[in-house]
Amino acid sequence: MEDLALSIIRGPSLDEEEGIGALTLGGWLREVCAAGGASEALVFHEDGARISWSYNDLWACAQEVARALIACGTGRGTRVGILMTNRPEFLAAVWGTALAGGVATTLNTFSTTEELAYMLELSSVSVLLMERTVLRKDFLAMLQEIEPQVATAEPGALRSKTLPFLRHVAAVGEGEGCCENWDAFLSRADDTETDLVEAIADQISPADPAVLFFSSGSTAKPKGILSAHRAVALQLWRWKRFYATGPDVRSWSANGFFFSGNFGMGIGGALSAGGALILQSTFQPEEALDLMAREKATMAIAWPHQWAQLASAPNWDDVDLSAMKYVSASHAFGQHPTIDTDWDEPMSAYGNTETFTISSIYPSGTSMEERAGSSGKPQPGITFKIVDPLTGETVPVGESGEISVKGATLMMGYLGVPLDQTLDDQGFFPTGDGGHVDAQGRLFWKGRLNDIIKTGGANVSPLEIDETIRQCPGVKLNQTVGVPDDLLGEMVVTAVVTHAGQSVSEEDVRSFASRTLASYKVPRRVLFFQEEDLKTTGSAKIKTSDLREFAARRLADAEG
Repeated sequence: MEDLALSIIRGPSLDEEEGIGALTLGGWLREVCAAGGASEALVFHEDGARISWSYNDLWACAQEVARALIACGTGRGTRVGILMTNRPEFLAAVWGTALAGGVATTLNTFSTTEELAYMLELSSVSVLLMERTVLRKDFLAMLQEIEPQVATAEPGALRSKTLPFLRHVAAVGEGEGCCENWDAFLSRADDTETDLVEAIADQISPADPAVLFFSSGSTAKPKGILSAHRAVALQLWRWKRFYATGPDVRSWSANGFFFSGNFGMGIGGALSAGGALILQSTFQPEEALDLMAREKATMAIAWPHQWAQLASAPNWDDVDLSAMKYVSASHAFGQHPTIDTDWDEPMSAYGNTETFTISSIYPSGTSMEERAGSSGKPQPGITFKIVDPLTGETVPVGESGEISVKGATLMMGYLGVPLDQTLDDQGFFPTGDGGHVDAQGRLFWKGRLNDIIKTGGANVSPLEIDETIRQCPGVKLNQTVGVPDDLLGEMVVTAVVTHAGQSVSEEDVRSFASRTLASYKVPRRVLFFQEEDLKTTGSAKIKTSDLREFAARRLADAEG
């Protein structure tokens, strides 16, 4: 029921929601695996081998990880770091952690050494399960740089003042020092009975902490966002409904499950429906298309810049994608000559990592007339209000303001930040996004009020980038903005003023930034200005909106 005088809209009661099962991660896995049985749950190609897990295999592997973690001392609330790309061991690690009572702490594989150190210190993980190498990165070498004792300590015997909670490290790949290889880690499971795992899992409640994800916010560093079992389980069940998927779904994605959106869309959309995941560790367009064809993918999940790269891959015209079903016909990918589909993508949606993905949506099949350009209606158990960002007062229906949200999937809090400093006095989370609601109870997202850049599906803090580039030799002033881009959504662009007499090139700045920033945070373009260009009367900095427009014009002039 909506209060049509003020901008407050509420979703249905949770009791009215259909299709929801167990509300712990362990319970969710038990139910989907019991239903899936011998059916294929995932497939992964590595070093020329095809690795296939049934739902029974997934359950057994998650239990094995849980037993190994219990042998390592993992208990209720223990944080277990998971630093992996999309591969079978990622799922076994997340659900093994859940079954053992721990908190699955997903870490971004794009991270630099400096970013990884920050997340490990903030999260206080006791066990780190990782992939030894990803492309040119050696995560064990990075960990040794953070804490040199990692190279010399015996497995399970690490005592670090830098990472004082960390005791155990295991890697998919070659072990070294205190880092065990994956088989050695799994052998610890021999010391734990399956009955103990089941007893522990039965003691976990929907209100217990389940996962810790990191997301860039309005501060310079990533925020650790803690979510309860109920929040994550609800969303995993819901993605089947959002996508209207069935057991025939075979979903390809190379987007990291360490982002909550990819986690919910990929895993929930496929496994809650009894389908299968087609995993690709890192995005390689030509390989992705071959993988989709070979594995008869019926669904593909990608970001705008990836769709463009797929369409320009050398095998695009030759690949057989005729198995595709859950692809919108209006999408460029859906217009591939071998694809014939009438599926409708649920484009009208809004969400945040703080609500563990979607909080308002219109699911697949909703008419354009009903959507009306909105971001959908609140999900069960969710309430929105639109407030004046200066006064905090709720505005009348139709007026724009800041979107605030509360409800069943709202986070338990940010690491290191008291909850009362995050929520308002009514328990709402101010999102920093602008928008309005209408008399039909629809939410309309209008953009960000806090200047966060969304590039290629990831949130990037301009403050974090500015803090780094400000240390670049020769840079006097700088300011980073997101400039609209057809492929990325927004392109990261930094405006720079150099010290007098200093010669600094665009490549100098990008190279410096790449030493400490993940690749997707490194500015795509660096534009040079005079100091007076970046200042306005009565302000030390040009307004973000003005600079964004200024930078867009400069780039357009350069191109044309």
